[in-house]
Order: sequence, then structure tokens, then C-alpha cells
Amino acid sequence: MPMNRTEAEAATAGPDAGRRKVALITGITGQDGSYLCEFLLNKGYEVHGVMRRSSVFTTQRIEHLYQDRHQSGVRLRLHYGDLLDAIGLRRILTATRATEVYNLGAQSHVRTSFDQPIYTAEAVAMGTLNLLEALRDYRDSSGDDVRFYQASSSEMYGKVCEVPQNERTPFYPRSPYACAKVHAYWQVVNYREAYGLFACNGILFNHESPRRGETFVTRKITRAATRIKLGMQDCLYLGNLDAKRDWGFAGDYVVPMWLMLQQADPDDYVIATGETHSVRELLDVAFGTLDLDWKRYVRIDKTYLRPTEVDILLGDATRAHDILGWRPTVSFIDLVRMMIDADMELARREKTLVDAGYGTLPGWHTAESIYERDAALSQLAAPEFDEVPVALGQHRS
Repeated sequence: MPMNRTEAEAATAGPDAGRRKVALITGITGQDGSYLCEFLLNKGYEVHGVMRRSSVFTTQRIEHLYQDRHQSGVRLRLHYGDLLDAIGLRRILTATRATEVYNLGAQSHVRTSFDQPIYTAEAVAMGTLNLLEALRDYRDSSGDDVRFYQASSSEMYGKVCEVPQNERTPFYPRSPYACAKVHAYWQVVNYREAYGLFACNGILFNHESPRRGETFVTRKITRAATRIKLGMQDCLYLGNLDAKRDWGFAGDYVVPMWLMLQQADPDDYVIATGETHSVRELLDVAFGTLDLDWKRYVRIDKTYLRPTEVDILLGDATRAHDILGWRPTVSFIDLVRMMIDADMELARREKTLVDAGYGTLPGWHTAESIYERDAALSQLAAPEFDEVPVALGQHRS
């Protein structure tokens, strides 16, 4: 994909020539992690990713970037680790000697956080603190200059005190996820002020893409719309249709993550489009692109309603515009259509497999069968996990 104007401008604002370009990304197998990995590799970085050990493959989003470690010039390496394992994080920092750390790992589903509040708090709040403390210890013992980016969230604004929301807007979190993100946010600020750590919070408003997880409302809608169009699904169950969000393209949003760490001084920035749209509007665009009337297919399931709702999020990214020189490049309508196009291709391939007898539709809504479906669709070999360090400096034979 050709570099857009924002990326081209960003490419000229790179770090000092003498500074090593080694990035460590937690959450590298997620939507944002995969786009950031692409971006940094294109800028000549050596990239290391932290991933949790799993009995199923979770690397689908970065398979196109992965190279066998035995090839020459490999610049992407994966490490087993967990944000809850502080000692393991410290060892990874020593092994990689990263100059930039991007903390994108989290239990990031807001509705799920109500069902798993303790785990969410541990992964999001304590996980960030573990990484900050490991980073501080590594910096102090090695003397290396390390810069830190924290993925903060617009969900922290919750029951908003003003519209639009900017860096000075007070937080009013309305979910266990948002509460944990607020804790992590202030820990980043404290480590910056108390220990002089170059640490930045990126307060990112909702950002989507064809790589978005299928349980998030945007992707849930585009997947369902395309499957309904092909006669593979009858209806779509949703929760609150009146919620309004500031939706942007995830590929755009990784650029300011990097730009924050190239500044002379660390600071916190809101990243947003400055537009807000309701779930109903998203349905209008998604189903309308396929000449469908969503009202015929959408059903309300109270299971998907949050105990405490966030009614509207709208970001003011003026500081990011003025200081970082960043602006989004993909409009709301173009974003939804991009996702529809990608999911229509996926739905067609899925239908081909179903018609050929490689699975039944009802069973493909479980986590295990989604993995099996994706594996069958891709027809690609996942990275050999015995090339991922089991312990730092060691590989399976």
C-alpha cells in the first residue's frame, strides 16, 4: 500500500541519526500492533513483539510480515511474554535493548470487562505498571535512553463532562476497562514526573479496520451485513444503537503513536477525527453499501447492553494537529466501505468453503471454529512457533 501524505511527512521527522531504531510492541498480534509493526518496519526499525503463549495460532494479522529467523536481514522477532509477568518483561527489555516501547497489550473489550473486572484491572492497570517499572529498572541499570508509549483510551472520558473532549477534559470512567485505563494513564504521568521517564499517553478515540476483532461492534456489523447479503446469516443482534463514537482508521492512528516518541519532550495527546456518528449511522452506511435495509435484519439483545453506558465520544485533536502535524486521512464513510469490501471478500471465500462441505454455518460462531475458518481461508502456514524464544536467548531444537 503506498504511503499516504501524513506518513510521508512523518517519515522526514525521524529520530536522531545516531539513535538506534529498535521497537518493542506488546499486543503486536492485535489490530493496532499489526499496523504499527508494518509502519515501523517500513521505517527501517528492528521490531520485537511480545505475545502470550497459546495453544492456537494468534499471529494471523502479522503473518505477511514474518520471516524465518534463519534468513538474512530479519527485522521482526517474537517473544513469549505476559504483562502480568514483570520479571519476564524485564528480561525481554535486556534481550532486545529496545529504544522505543509501545504498550498496546490489554483486555480491550469494554463489555467483557464487566464480566471479567478483576482480570481486566490486572492486565490493563497492573500490566502497565509492571512494564513501567521494568522499563525504569532497565534504563537505570543500562543507561540506555528508552521512550515509552501507552495506549490510553477515549473510554476514560465515560460520562463526558464536555463535548468535544481534549487533553484537559476530566475523566469519568464508566466501565472496569475504563477505570483500569485511567489508573494506567496516571501511572504513566507519575513515572514521567517522578523518574524523568520519556513516557507519553496517546488518548485514542475509536479506531477500526478490516483487522478489527469480530466481537467489536463495527466489525460485527460489517461481517454480518456481508454474510446476510450472501444468504449466509439471517439477522444481527446488537445492543445500544444510539451510542455515538468518533471512529477513525486504525492504520492512520499508528502514525501519531510514533510521532509522540520523536518529540523533544514527552506529553499526552488526543487522537481523533473530530466527527461523531451513532451505531445507527454505521448501520446505514454498512447495509446501504450493499443495498440492504438494516431494519429488516437487526434485533436488540439486552445481553449486549452495558450496565453503565457511554453516550457520546467526540475528540478534539487540535494539539496533535499543531504539534505532531498529524491529521486523519480516511473518512467515516470510506472506513466503513473499506471494511465492507474486505468482509465481502471474506464472506465469499467462506461461502465457497461451506458449499464445498468444509464446515457448517452455525458452528462457525465459536472462538475455536473462527480460528479453524481463518486457517482454512488463509491457506497460509503460520509462523513456526519453535522459532519464538521459549526463554530469552534460547530456541527449541
